[in-house]
Amino acid sequence: MRTYTAIIERCNETGLYVGFVPGFKGAHSQAETLDELNKNMKEVIEMLLEEGEPQIETEFIGTQNLMVA
Repeated sequence: MRTYTAIIERCNETGLYVGFVPGFKGAHSQAETLDELNKNMKEVIEMLLEEGEPQIETEFIGTQNLMVA
């Protein structure tokens, strides 16, 4: 079993949650709730893994808070 880190954002225009796995081409989805998004993301990743192990293009490092005057 593998673990993938997903980035989750909320679209101000639609109110939908949008998730993607950095560097994992095609690993993205959206949903009205976080639970639904989690389910959708798992399904997308499982489907993509049927084609073989992905070549991750980038490595998620973290986030930073930036203060701008």
